[in-house]
Amino acid sequence: MATTFAYKVRNSDGKVLTGTLDADNTALVANKLRAMGYTPIAIDQKAAVSFKTEITIPGLSNRVKLKDLSVFCRQFATMIDAGLTLLRSLAILAEQADNKYFGKIIDEIRLDVEQGLSLSQALAKHPKHFSNLFVAMVKAGEASGSLDRTLLKLADTLESQVELRGKIRSAMAYPVAVLCLVMLIMAAMLLFIVPIFSKMYKDLNGTLPLPTRIVIGVSHVLTTSLPFVIVGAVISGYLLRRWLKTDTGRAAWDRTKLRIPVFGKLVQKTAMARFAGTFSTLLRSGVPLLDALDITKETVNNTVIANGLEAVAEGAKQGESLTQRLPDHPVFPSMVVQMMSVGEETGALDDLLARIAIFFEQEVSATVDALTSLLEPIMIVVLGGAVGTMVISLYMPMFNIIKLIK
Repeated sequence: MATTFAYKVRNSDGKVLTGTLDADNTALVANKLRAMGYTPIAIDQKAAVSFKTEITIPGLSNRVKLKDLSVFCRQFATMIDAGLTLLRSLAILAEQADNKYFGKIIDEIRLDVEQGLSLSQALAKHPKHFSNLFVAMVKAGEASGSLDRTLLKLADTLESQVELRGKIRSAMAYPVAVLCLVMLIMAAMLLFIVPIFSKMYKDLNGTLPLPTRIVIGVSHVLTTSLPFVIVGAVISGYLLRRWLKTDTGRAAWDRTKLRIPVFGKLVQKTAMARFAGTFSTLLRSGVPLLDALDITKETVNNTVIANGLEAVAEGAKQGESLTQRLPDHPVFPSMVVQMMSVGEETGALDDLLARIAIFFEQEVSATVDALTSLLEPIMIVVLGGAVGTMVISLYMPMFNIIKLIK
């Protein structure tokens, strides 16, 4: 377990500084301070505070957001460009990280580098937080001696992904909120309002209209078997999530997303922007073509597109052009195929892929804006239609109440 040490050091200007560090022993504290460019004067162990505990929330306290990675890349690139050593840069980044969990990970990476691993090898030990794309680009930057420029490219890529996700979420937020509101209103009516009408119609002879019988039947099931309905819904949701994590379920869901009216096009454009941007960034960083295809296939987040890229990679291994097999996969628009073909012929594939990414990012932005303005009236109609249909179903017998009373 790490112990807290109080230290007194002298910096390069001769100024005496004090502070605290967590480490297993004084030797590690001294090494860390020297890596940060300080000369240790005194290192003393602090008394432990027994009542102090660190509260962690699973799934929240141990998360590293894309924004954290983006800031890390930009600051890391700036420090390297300024002439700081790799170890000192990592030590400073670990100290000043706002996300304390991420700071611990950076410190572990620094220790691995200090023990002789390359930066890419140290990053690869944390696959949960550093993707294959991240590790491959850092490895290419190390090999080419341009790690600072590679980190800046990574920061641009991550920021682009953050922006793209934000646009998608903004498009989905309104319909999801309205859908939840509709479900709450319908559930409240079925549980509290419909039973009142059901008791009133129970003493009437005659046959109720079909819509009324359906509403009353659903209400009866909910009111008499609500615990079973909730348990069934939870179990169904759990089984659905388990199925979606399988290869078959994931493939089926990805195909379904592409076929949803309106939203399917948005999913396709988003995936194309991610594919072109990632592929372009990897090629510009010096990653070999086949490796770039494999990494891009893992990052597109859609099995339909991943299958197309796998076919492209198989064809490339056999000496085929990149675009020879793409027409067999309709998820790739003809414009993408044609531009990639031109890029391959002219030797400017990375540049044309970057242009494709920019084009589809603009398309996503335009689609989101159009959806935002279009969905508001549609959702209002859906909300009014759902509630209105139920109200009409309940009041239909009233129009024939005289005939029902005997």
